[in-house]
Amino acid sequence: MRELFRKFAQKTSQACGSSWAFIAAVLIIVVWAVTGPMFHFSDTWQLVINTGTTIITFLMVFLIQNTQNRDATAIHLKLDELLKGVKGARTGLVNLEQLSDVELEKLQKEFERLHQEVSHEHQPGDEQQVVLEQAAKSR
Repeated sequence: MRELFRKFAQKTSQACGSSWAFIAAVLIIVVWAVTGPMFHFSDTWQLVINTGTTIITFLMVFLIQNTQNRDATAIHLKLDELLKGVKGARTGLVNLEQLSDVELEKLQKEFERLHQEVSHEHQPGDEQQVVLEQAAKSR
């Protein structure tokens, strides 16, 4: 069941993110707007578009969330693998998503401080030099 939902969510997400899906949505809205005078802009006429968009939005939230969860997991795994493979990298950063907001903020400030130190040591355009120096330090 899980694999079936994954495939469905992935294919639906790709289809709904296409230009054709957007064009179809615009056409539906145009048809709905054009039929307004025919139905005298009745409450039922308005209810049709409101109900339709509400149902579609409700279902799409789950599909999009599933796709984003999978993408985030894949990115985390790829980054974890890179951290594991880079000599001198802090492998303690692998489970950052498990940290509290306070711990994440503290770590972010540490990286901002490190960035400030590096940017004061080098002139703009020296990015290659920074990478080379960091590589030399990690050896």
